[in-house]
Amino acid sequence: MKNEEIIYKSAKKLNSFRELLEDSAKKYGEKNAFIIKEKIEKNPKYKYISYNRLKDDVDSFGQGLISLGLKGKRIAIIGKNSYEWGLTYLTVLSSVGISVPLDKGLKQDEIESLISRSSADCIVFDDKYIDIMNDVKEKGNSNIKEFICMRKNENGYKTIDDVIAIGKKELSDGKKDVFEYTIDPKSMAVILFTSGTTALSKGVMLSQDNILSNIYQMDCMIEFLDSDVSLAFLPFHHTFGSTALLLFLHNGVCTTFCDGLKYIQKNLVEYKVSVFVCVPLIIESMYKKIMQEVKKQGKEKLINTVGKISNGLYKMHIDIRRKLFKVILDQLGGHVRFVVSGAAALDKDVAKGFRTFGVTVIQGYGLTETSPVLASENTRHIAPGTVGVPMHGVEIEIDNPDEKGIGEIKAKGDNVMLGYFENEEATNEVLKDGWFYTGDLGYINKDGYLVINGRKKTVIVLKNGKNIFPEELEALINNLPYVAESMVFGYPKDDDLVVSVEVQYNKDYVEKEMNNISYDQLHDIVWNDIKKINTTLPTYKYIKKLFLTDEEMIKTTTAKVKRFKEIEKILENEKKNNN
Repeated sequence: MKNEEIIYKSAKKLNSFRELLEDSAKKYGEKNAFIIKEKIEKNPKYKYISYNRLKDDVDSFGQGLISLGLKGKRIAIIGKNSYEWGLTYLTVLSSVGISVPLDKGLKQDEIESLISRSSADCIVFDDKYIDIMNDVKEKGNSNIKEFICMRKNENGYKTIDDVIAIGKKELSDGKKDVFEYTIDPKSMAVILFTSGTTALSKGVMLSQDNILSNIYQMDCMIEFLDSDVSLAFLPFHHTFGSTALLLFLHNGVCTTFCDGLKYIQKNLVEYKVSVFVCVPLIIESMYKKIMQEVKKQGKEKLINTVGKISNGLYKMHIDIRRKLFKVILDQLGGHVRFVVSGAAALDKDVAKGFRTFGVTVIQGYGLTETSPVLASENTRHIAPGTVGVPMHGVEIEIDNPDEKGIGEIKAKGDNVMLGYFENEEATNEVLKDGWFYTGDLGYINKDGYLVINGRKKTVIVLKNGKNIFPEELEALINNLPYVAESMVFGYPKDDDLVVSVEVQYNKDYVEKEMNNISYDQLHDIVWNDIKKINTTLPTYKYIKKLFLTDEEMIKTTTAKVKRFKEIEKILENEKKNNN
């Protein structure tokens, strides 16, 4: 498929975040932009923020920040997903200066390091970080001049409400700085630090044009409704989370907040969520639970038969899927119609399964450096097992492909970053001849869809020259019902690598469905199942070593396994056990 054959819908490209804010307020007015749950004992109360209220808050907060001398300055943000986080991000980008989102999962020394590296002038923080801010303030070795807490506190820090009050007073007095400040759309607007140790993390520089281009590109791919409700699960400090938030605000979607990993299903029901952006681990877990319940009730055959019938009718443009599978959909709140999965490969059987139930599941692909999305499926271009087609205005090519067509994915488009902050050497490694080299390996299939094989850095290269993509084997292992997650890696032995796997088993499943068998019994079952998987693979891909655990793997805040850290942990444990 050539780019000119891809069907994109029409969309409006925005020129600034100020335009996004004003357009949304004009179009959606008193419609809810956010729903905030305020926990009061056991009976929560809800606060509703309209699009008009959001614009008023941004204007007042922006004017207040400018009055504090922060015009054109760098403002760091740290905290869990919240209205205050989103308000700060949009305010800084549309009215004040440069945003520096910080990972809420960082340790104190890492937070201090990134505050210093970014030369942030102000930090807006969740009250969870007050002790850290006290230390930063006391040490006095940062560039921070203003500390602003998101909520009331007993430490004397200004709050967002305090700054909004300052701004409102100035606006009522006729000051208009917030409306007159403009940011060059091509200059740095955001510094986003990649995951990793502070010494190795790179600051990705994105412009307004980068992010707004990606919002436009996603708008051309996906149809959102102004009646949609989204559950903000992905952290806003991650570019997928923050760009999705802005995309939803542009389309009149109402954003709600997740109470935590354990409460996703409850929140889907509670808020009548219709659109959900998440990582594969979450959607695969949801699907696995649904199918385990189906199996327990002995309805597998019935579900498969009804699924074939409904899919056949769907091809004839008769869509009764949501009626036939209402009982299943009700477990997800009954309103979920659309799920976007990104950050890693999604099991194609899971995508097909949800589509059979009447939920559109699409897979996307991108990186922080590309604001983030490079390719995606949509309702017109769906191909399970792929990450879809290039976004509108994005070119994708495979560099130096092997005999199977697999090589490094490179891309160009308006959404590609400016470069790495104060790191010319790293920038020159990935930006060459107008192309961004992703570090990911993949190929373009005969139908023009992009298929991801894995990261260049994680490919297991055996002494005989054979390449093994861990993700391919993990997808097979993760289908086992008792597996919560798996990680395939090369275990060093002599001068070669042994294909190995760490399996994290689901304790609840083992306890309830496997009669709480012993660790040794479970190990035998897992090993026998892996041997069965081996029989479906070429000999060189055989998994020859198993590490079984119930401990969660070391992850980023977007639920991606930190492979090298996890491998390091496994090797250290092995060393201890052998001594």
